[in-house]
Amino acid sequence: MASRGRVIRGYKDLEVWQKAAEGRGRFGLGSFLYHLSVATGSLMEVETQFLIAERLGYVDTAQAKAVLGELGEVRRLLGGMVRALRTKDKESTTR
Repeated sequence: MASRGRVIRGYKDLEVWQKAAEGRGRFGLGSFLYHLSVATGSLMEVETQFLIAERLGYVDTAQAKAVLGELGEVRRLLGGMVRALRTKDKESTTR
């Protein structure tokens, strides 16, 4: 059953990065920030799915803890990117 969790995680992880790439490919900072927000939402879905999978016994606690730690790091990276882009935007509009 653990392989099912890997498949779900693989699909949803891919969705997170696809949304970020889609936003980057569009014109305008607002669209990029929107898609980063959507990517963050997808990441939260993955976290929720892993918590549920752990409670249902599809993954053990150690596996879930490791994956949730990695997902937390990705969430921090996405948040840092959003903050940096917003700061850069504010600096460019005040000049």
